[in-house]
Amino acid sequence: MAERSTAAVDVADSSDTPDKASLTAKADKATADGAEAEKNSPEGGTGADGTGAAQDTQRPELHSGHKLARRYRLEECVTRLEGFSSWRAVDEKLRRAVGVHLLPADHPRARSVLAAARSAALLGDPRFVQVLDAVEENDLVYVVHEWLPDATELTTLLGSGPMAPHEAYQLVSQVSQAMAAAHREGLAHLRLGPGAVLRTGTGQYRIRGLAVMAALRGITSEHPQRTDTEAIGALLYAALTQRWPYEGNAHGLPGLPKGVGLIAPDQVRAGVHRGLSQLAMRALVNDGATASRQEQPCTTPEELAKAVAAMPRIRPPEPEFPAAPAYGLTTYQPGTYGPQPAPVTPPPPLQSRTGTAIKWIVSTILIVALGLGSWQLADALLKHSDSDDQRSSFSGDDGSQKQQKPVKLKIAGAEEYVTDGVRQHPDQVGSTYGHGDGKPWRTATFVDGPKLAPYKDGVGIVYDLGAEKKLSEVDIKLRWGGDYTAMSLYAVDGLTPSRQPKDLSPLKTVKTKGTTAKFALNKQPKARWVLLWMTAVPYAEADAATYTEAGYKQAITNVQFLGK
Repeated sequence: MAERSTAAVDVADSSDTPDKASLTAKADKATADGAEAEKNSPEGGTGADGTGAAQDTQRPELHSGHKLARRYRLEECVTRLEGFSSWRAVDEKLRRAVGVHLLPADHPRARSVLAAARSAALLGDPRFVQVLDAVEENDLVYVVHEWLPDATELTTLLGSGPMAPHEAYQLVSQVSQAMAAAHREGLAHLRLGPGAVLRTGTGQYRIRGLAVMAALRGITSEHPQRTDTEAIGALLYAALTQRWPYEGNAHGLPGLPKGVGLIAPDQVRAGVHRGLSQLAMRALVNDGATASRQEQPCTTPEELAKAVAAMPRIRPPEPEFPAAPAYGLTTYQPGTYGPQPAPVTPPPPLQSRTGTAIKWIVSTILIVALGLGSWQLADALLKHSDSDDQRSSFSGDDGSQKQQKPVKLKIAGAEEYVTDGVRQHPDQVGSTYGHGDGKPWRTATFVDGPKLAPYKDGVGIVYDLGAEKKLSEVDIKLRWGGDYTAMSLYAVDGLTPSRQPKDLSPLKTVKTKGTTAKFALNKQPKARWVLLWMTAVPYAEADAATYTEAGYKQAITNVQFLGK
C-alpha cells in the first residue's frame, strides 16, 4: 500500500555538485542500475527476446514520459547524482507542473528523505515551497513538490549585480523570519544557498528544499540553527557585494581574495548600507568571533530576525514617472487597441458678408453683456466686503470702529497624555511653553515609522488654557524635520480626558516634513483643554543634544495658542 502525505515545501537543486566524501557503494550501485534500466527502456533498445524492453523486476525504468502513480508524468531530468534524480513533471490530474525527487527504496537515505519530506509538509508555511506528496511504491521513493515557473532563483538575481538596500533588507527579513518559524518546529535546512531561495513576481521570497535537500545529501549538523543563520548571513553578504564571503568561487560568484579573511561588505564595495553590512557580519559567526564588535553575534534565525526588526526600516526608492507629454500632442496610450481617431479639424471661419455681419453683432452683444455683468459683479463684491467689515468690527467706547485681532493665549498648565500607560518624558512638558528647564519634550525613539501604529496609538500633551477660549491658530515648533510628522488637535474635558482620541473628532489634522506645524482654525472652536496628539514621527539621526539614538522620533520645542 502506498503511503502519501500532502501539504508544504521543496524543489530540485540543480546547482548542487556531488559530495564525493558522501558517496557510498549502495549509491554507486543505484546509479549504475538506473543507467542500465534506462538503456533497456523501449526508447533505448530491445530486450533479449527482441520484443521490447527487458523487464527489470527490481527497479522501474525512469525516462521522459514515465508515469508515477498513474498521475505524475516525468518530463525532464534536471539533476542526476548520488543515486537520486530530480525531475520536472506534470500532474495530469490537476494539469499543473510539479517537481519530483526520485530515489530507489533501498537507497541508504530513502527513509530519512521520506521522514524529512513529511515533516516539512506538516509545517504548512507558505514561505516555503510546498511538498505535495511523499510516497514509497514499486521499489521507489519519490517526493512531489511545487514547481514555480514564474519565480527566479537568487543565483540568477545575484548574477545581474548587487541588490539595492531595500531589496537586500527584504531578503534577509523574509528569509530569517521563515527559518525562525521552521526551527521553532524543529526543522532545519542546512543547504540554504542562493539556489534554494526564489523570488516571486510579487517580490516575496520562498525557500525550497527545507530538510529534504539535506536528507538527500546525507548532511547533518550539531548546531543546525547556527548553520542556517550563517547561511542567511552569507546570502545577505552576497546580495550586498555580489561576492561570496569566503575564499574560492561559489554559486557563480567570486570569493574573497586569499589571505584577507572575512571583511565587512562596506569594505568590499563602496556605497553599501552600513546597517545591513553590520547585520551580515553579526550573522557570519566563525568560532564565536564576529567582525561586528559593537553588537553581539546572531547565532539563531530568531536572533537574526529580531536584529532585522530592530533596524530602521529601509524604504524602497521613489518610483520614477515619465514626464507628461506636451498639451495637444498625439501620443500612444498603453491599453488602447485599434486605430486612434485623427485630430478633429475645426471648420473654416465664415467668409461671406453675412458671416462677417453676424460676427460683429455677436461681438457687440458680448462686450455689452460683459460690461454690465462686470459692473454688477463689482457692486456685489463691494457690498459683500462692506458687510464683512461691519461684522469683523465692533464699536469702542468712543464710537470708533476697532478690528479685533487674535492674541496669544496664556497656557495655565499641561500634562503628558498616554493611552497605554507608557509615558514619554512627562517632566519636560513645561518646556514646550516656557516653564521648563529648556530641554524639549520628546518622544521615545522607535525602530519603525513614521506611523506609530500598531505599536502605539500616539503620544501627546493636554494643554489647559485656564478658561474657555475661541481658538483661531496653533503654532508648533519641532526639533526634527523629515518624512513625516502627523498631529491632530482635540478639544477634551480635562487634563486627564475621559475619552480617547479614537472616540473624538479632531479639530484639525496636519502633516508636515518641516520643523513647523501650523493649525489654522477658521471656525474658531471654543475649548479650555486642548490635546495635541502625534501619530507619526520622522526618521532622524542620533542627536547628542537630546541624548537620542537614530530612529523615528520627534520633539516639541514650543507651542503657541492664538485666539480670543
